Amino acid sequence: MTIAELVDSSVTVEFAHLDEQSKRVIRRAILTAVAVPGYQVPFASQEMPVARGWGSGGLQVTLAAIGPNDVIKVIDQGDDDGINAANLRRLIVATTDVEETTDAREATIIQSRHRIPEEPLTSAQLLVLQVPVPEVLRGVERDMNEMRRMHAESDYSKMWVSLYEDLVRNGVVTASTGYPVLVNGRYVMATTPIPRWDIPQLDNAEFLTLFGAGREKRIYAIPPHTKVEPLTFDDVAFEVEITPGATCLLCATSDTYLIEVPSHHGWICSDTDFCTRKRQDNV
Repeated sequence: MTIAELVDSSVTVEFAHLDEQSKRVIRRAILTAVAVPGYQVPFASQEMPVARGWGSGGLQVTLAAIGPNDVIKVIDQGDDDGINAANLRRLIVATTDVEETTDAREATIIQSRHRIPEEPLTSAQLLVLQVPVPEVLRGVERDMNEMRRMHAESDYSKMWVSLYEDLVRNGVVTASTGYPVLVNGRYVMATTPIPRWDIPQLDNAEFLTLFGAGREKRIYAIPPHTKVEPLTFDDVAFEVEITPGATCLLCATSDTYLIEVPSHHGWICSDTDFCTRKRQDNV
């Protein structure tokens, strides 16, 4: 479903778990989030047939945006067969009867936790990221009213101090998942549990990214062609995770996000679909 279809009130979707009124509420929140990149939009989060913390926010965003001609891909930490991914995909397909796929090139909607596919996404695709903690300032400030003031006034000094203390204490900025970014030169935003490796894909991306936090009742977005800058100091370059000399045990690549497999004393690609296709190309 496109943004134009979300605006057009005559377009209705007579399927998916949510009732039409709930979908309209979520779509309005999505449109507001797209209009104000990085801003957390409150929405009336519904009870879903999944445990909170299992992606109920992302699931609601997907079910509100999905249409009968969409193709869905759901991944968990890059894995299509993870328990979380399989259960969410089963629910989406059962309530919409849309086509499912594991190939990122074929999907029109990709719902994910912890990863952005290695395959470059296009303007015809929608990325939905599940969010456990949407408030990027929670680690440096506990008072909700103060956090609202800080966002309203673009006062992110405490965030900068936190990064500086981390740098002085450890020699590097150790923040990995949920690394803070400045969106469109205005709001500092949490990138969810995606690794630093995936953050460059959000900058000036071709695709729309929607973030759904069910437990916290927040939706925010990064529209296509939006500037996304990781917070970093002028004299300390932003770096992604990398292990020198590491290659995937399965496809032998070294230019993807790798995860360690202690039992095999090596590394494998986090993105299982990309790794599978890479092996097929190497045969």
